Amino acid sequence: MSEPIRCSWPGLADPMYLAYHDEEWGRPVKGDDAVYERVVLEAFQSGLSWLTILRKRENFRAAFDHFSIPKVAAYTEHDAERLLADPGIVRNRAKIEAAIANARAALDLPGGLSDLVWRYADPDAPAPRTTADVPATTPASKALAKELKQHGFRFVGPTTAYALMQAIGLVNDHIEGCLARTR
Repeated sequence: MSEPIRCSWPGLADPMYLAYHDEEWGRPVKGDDAVYERVVLEAFQSGLSWLTILRKRENFRAAFDHFSIPKVAAYTEHDAERLLADPGIVRNRAKIEAAIANARAALDLPGGLSDLVWRYADPDAPAPRTTADVPATTPASKALAKELKQHGFRFVGPTTAYALMQAIGLVNDHIEGCLARTR
């Protein structure tokens, strides 16, 4: 019996990364706070390895009040300083300030963040044959990034928007035949 096919990006060495690929990446995530968490984590990942963020995710959840939009939206400069001093997260002032600004922007969205983001879902996109066939951006990710920015979101360019779309199941970029594609 042959080994099951899996996307190559998580490698084989890190059990946390494999579990993320097999059980979480590409699965539908809905709800404003849950989608907001992914927006924030994708923004923090920019320029870093996703594994770095994944290993710090529980620290991020604790530091950002489990990504409760109303709680984070109420953060003050004192909270921003607290986050900058937290060694359990990525300490980047621009990204921390963006996370707070994005919570405030999410509060003002008519219909909510989850509904806005899910309007860009493309569940019928064909399966990529290899990871080389997976784009970094798409017209939909460019449109999503543009709309989020129009609502005051930061650190949500087209590449980050596409990573979000992949992570929360708006598109299914598990390669053709991947064991996680049909789960």
